[in-house]
Amino acid sequence: MRVFALILLVWLCQACATELSVGKVSSPNNQLHALVQLTKSGELSYSVNNKTKPLILPSHLGFTLQKQAPLEQFEMLSANVKSYKKQWQAPWGERKNIRNEYNELFVSLKDLRSERKMNLRLRAYDDGVAFRFEFPQQKALNEFVIMDEKTDFNLAENATSWWIEADYDSYEKLYKQTQVAEIKQVQTPFTVRNQDGTLLSIHEAALTDYASMTLKHKTGSQLTAELVPWQDGSKVKAKVPFRTPWRTVQIANDAKSLVASDLLLNLNEPSKLTDTSWIKPMKYIGIWWGIHLGVHTWKEGERHGATTERAMQYIDFAKQHNLQGVLFEGWNKGWEQWGTREAYLVPSDDFDLEKVANYAKQQGVAIIGHNETGGNIAAYENHVEDIFSIYSKLGINTVKTGYVAEQGFSNGEHHQGQFGVNHYRKIVELAAKYKIMLNAHEPIKDTGIRRTWPNMMTREGARGGEYNAWSEGNSADYTMTLPFTRLLAGPMDYTPGIFDVDFSRFDGQRYDWQGQEQKADYRVHTTLARQLANMVVLYSPLQMAADMIENYQGHPAFKFIEALDVDYDDTKIIDAEVAQYITVARRANQRWFIGSATNKDAREVSFKLDFLTANTQYQATIYQDAKDTDWLSNPEAYQVVTQMVDNETRLHLTLAAAGGAAIIIEPLND
Repeated sequence: MRVFALILLVWLCQACATELSVGKVSSPNNQLHALVQLTKSGELSYSVNNKTKPLILPSHLGFTLQKQAPLEQFEMLSANVKSYKKQWQAPWGERKNIRNEYNELFVSLKDLRSERKMNLRLRAYDDGVAFRFEFPQQKALNEFVIMDEKTDFNLAENATSWWIEADYDSYEKLYKQTQVAEIKQVQTPFTVRNQDGTLLSIHEAALTDYASMTLKHKTGSQLTAELVPWQDGSKVKAKVPFRTPWRTVQIANDAKSLVASDLLLNLNEPSKLTDTSWIKPMKYIGIWWGIHLGVHTWKEGERHGATTERAMQYIDFAKQHNLQGVLFEGWNKGWEQWGTREAYLVPSDDFDLEKVANYAKQQGVAIIGHNETGGNIAAYENHVEDIFSIYSKLGINTVKTGYVAEQGFSNGEHHQGQFGVNHYRKIVELAAKYKIMLNAHEPIKDTGIRRTWPNMMTREGARGGEYNAWSEGNSADYTMTLPFTRLLAGPMDYTPGIFDVDFSRFDGQRYDWQGQEQKADYRVHTTLARQLANMVVLYSPLQMAADMIENYQGHPAFKFIEALDVDYDDTKIIDAEVAQYITVARRANQRWFIGSATNKDAREVSFKLDFLTANTQYQATIYQDAKDTDWLSNPEAYQVVTQMVDNETRLHLTLAAAGGAAIIIEPLND
């Protein structure tokens, strides 16, 4: 308490010396401290400390508006602090019970040059800080256009950072590791590590009716918000009352604490759905990977993938192997003319939709429909209610949407601008009306809206597994960066679980497609055991076992996928280091599933099972790299080890380079 008093005294003395008005708030555990400053000239800024150590130095806040004076000089009307502490239960996810505890500073402001009013709401949690701007109902401001949001992040150190470059229509980039001062413009989540090991990840929460935020380098270690623009150059079209998304900074002393953060979910509103009983996480397979490999095609023809016969084979396989869903891509006509009504409703000549839907229903297997819009938003919105209504009647309760349009939507707007954000939300809400779960590809980034709309299950939003089929692929270092960057935002449909790692099974059967040459060295850049580990590490409530079923049939390692649950009661991050390794344990009822994965470096992993129930005996079945496993020359070698364990047991694993281990721990019957 004396230390905290000293911190406040230092801040207040600084304020007096520079004639600052000060509002302050601290995290419930009193470790993080956020300060809002307002100079006599009216400049607004904030700063963040971890105990006495600065993390974010005073950083400017304000807005540039169209045909109005900027909002950047204020006087404070009032300021107050309140506390909140409550636990809520998620209908699905990495854990059921989530603690939401914070202290909040609310500052009411007025423009120095007019009667325009704006509020700043800042929250301090144990795992980070967040703030948003609110424009209340008022006479002095009604409709307005934001040209720029002047939110700065003046980082205290030129820290090591992990990032992908900003692209207003795609997140499908490879991560880079540099110092902050070397970046130009990046997407969020943007993760940095200070010299003392403290980690910060800048992102946003509750992105609603607003443009997505990227980060642009200013000077040194100073960044500023750069909103994705409309075609006319403006950023956000608004009308009071109005509020921005939360600007979030997740803060942790180590990597495992960063991954465990629930900050983004806590900043979103509670569920708008009173009944969520129809929302059910599942494992699924699909007529998909063979198309990316060039073995099958989306289009009709002799190599067409989605035929009635193959669809029923996949349904049978799902039924037999504890898989709850099947995805069919290329089942429809109009594949070359994305956006037409028939592209979503009219099956190809060799695909009997009603027969397949009825058969799936009889077998208790869900069909995952596929809607590829090609970025033709107007056409999709014209048809989508009709589409969802028909799907609902057919028993199709899950849809994978696609927005392949590298140059933006057909109307010239960006995926990540305010127009795109509003479109994606419209589809989520309409899907909820028809009790349809969504898996969005080429999406808007995740900002935690699954709490408010829990039918928004998963999304792509990064380079997924398909890149291994027709490009240089995703390295083990890349997939080991995802848990500390992209996955901080929420679940990802990465599509793991490839067993034919080097694509040797279908040599001579792969054909070039869309101008993509199928080179002999294209392959998955991990071991088979790492593919199993990815099923646990790269979380998705709709988790795809992505390989063709021919590669699973009769394979002993597939027993892990058969046993795996994808809806968890609790999750423990056992150990982790950014872009190097991670070990995750997830509990479903009384069983634990553990995924341990490494980057390009082989390593020894050791951890105690002290999260198991005391005085209980368990059996651990461990799928791991074998002694002779080599991701380049012998990637499919693995071993299965079974042993008795309890909460005093320490497991020792040897992970090959680009390797991993996947473990099932289940209590023994009395």
